[in-house]
Amino acid sequence: MSIDDETANTLESAALESVGAKIDWGLAATVGKKLSRPGPKMTDYTRMAARTELADAAVRAEGPVREVTGLADGLAVPAARVLERDEWIDASGESMRAMLSGGATEESPGLSGRIGGLQASGLLAFLSTAILGQYDPFSPPADSPAGPGSDATDPGVLMLVLPNIVGVERALRVVPSDFRLWVCLHEVTHRVQFSANPWLRQYMLDNIEVLTSDAGESVSDVAARLTGALRGGKPREKGIIGAMQLLQTPEQYDAFNRMLMLGTLLEGHADHVMDAVGPAQVPTVASIREAFDRRRTGPRNPVQRIIRALIGMDAKLAQYIRGKAFVDEVVATVGMARFNTIWTSPETMPLPDEIDEPARWIARVL
Repeated sequence: MSIDDETANTLESAALESVGAKIDWGLAATVGKKLSRPGPKMTDYTRMAARTELADAAVRAEGPVREVTGLADGLAVPAARVLERDEWIDASGESMRAMLSGGATEESPGLSGRIGGLQASGLLAFLSTAILGQYDPFSPPADSPAGPGSDATDPGVLMLVLPNIVGVERALRVVPSDFRLWVCLHEVTHRVQFSANPWLRQYMLDNIEVLTSDAGESVSDVAARLTGALRGGKPREKGIIGAMQLLQTPEQYDAFNRMLMLGTLLEGHADHVMDAVGPAQVPTVASIREAFDRRRTGPRNPVQRIIRALIGMDAKLAQYIRGKAFVDEVVATVGMARFNTIWTSPETMPLPDEIDEPARWIARVL
């Protein structure tokens, strides 16, 4: 989960979860690496210097994030993984395998799994060029490279995609050291969210299980729901979210909404923290935010527009913007300490009608 296009790691699961665990993730990663474009040109010295600085920035970001959020105080500071695009594809494939299997022993994916793997490879290739960083809460503990002092109870891994970060900082013409720390502030916030609130991981897995389960519907059941909607049934959302509403069972759509609200909260909270911490830690934060927001909303080529529409990226981005407005208003009204009540349980998560009206969440929960 992350800023701008790198928030697409959540979109990745939203776009793929409809096919469940029937994906050959090894094949998806192998083909995805062949399809992924090379990153920006760098000398070995530049690459090593950027790798070292990103790893250091991830550690330095922990203190300010913990201080502002009031979360994870006293927990060990793990190291981040600084990855190339092909390494991110491998890591993401393993994460999706673990997330969609729920830790169960996998069966042979068969022909349908290989077809799913080929389809997933294109998405992995596209996202490998877009994601700056992400906190992955689904990587098995044994795979964590956190090293000495890491919290063994936290299975997650913080990943930073080096060529994408360098490419964006060059495109935006911002101070590299400031931009790298700024990105890390956002990603570290996600790590803190999950490590301070371990129930979040299981909450996601529970909802994913509903989304990927066989609903037992026949083609006629789905056709009847589509026909009813077209004849003017219940009002539905626009775009890809409305499509999910039509294609999923009511139980699946409820789970989808819960995941959407969780993603909105996590990203909005991370953006809020990044801006709250930024001025004291990142000297050029104002120019970075201005340049980044221009890039976020700027024109894109036709292929990018099609891909973003297909995986719902623009719809998701709109949710994240709403999430930040929600967090900004609640924190301004009641303070961060009382805002943190939101992390108590699934019952304290914001409801869809509360995101745009934070006062309703305050009234219900606080």
